[in-house]
Amino acid sequence: MRFFLNRDVAPAPFLPEQFISETIEPCGCVFDAEAMAAGSPGVPSAFVWRGKEIRVKAVLSSSKTTRPCRNGSGERYIDKHLYRVETEDGWIMNLYRRRSGSKRDTWTLYTIQNKAEENE
Repeated sequence: MRFFLNRDVAPAPFLPEQFISETIEPCGCVFDAEAMAAGSPGVPSAFVWRGKEIRVKAVLSSSKTTRPCRNGSGERYIDKHLYRVETEDGWIMNLYRRRSGSKRDTWTLYTIQNKAEENE
């Protein structure tokens, strides 16, 4: 199934990956418990984006970004946890969760691409 990301315009064929940068809402409370036990946020198994429920089929990769200590100590802290996931619909999505220590931290859908376009 292919749907348009911009509600009025079809995705450009020469842009295999599209920038989204929108907040997503995890469904229920099913997360990756193994990752959470290691101190990372567990990737939600399903989330809502633009009113549609998206189910994660597999986590393809993960990484972290760091930032300097805000108090000037020279230490570095994790800033974001980034995940590349494949959905049950065949989309490849890059998600991240900023790590500020606030309960207001949210998940963000950063980019999306159709699986068929990934290697083009």
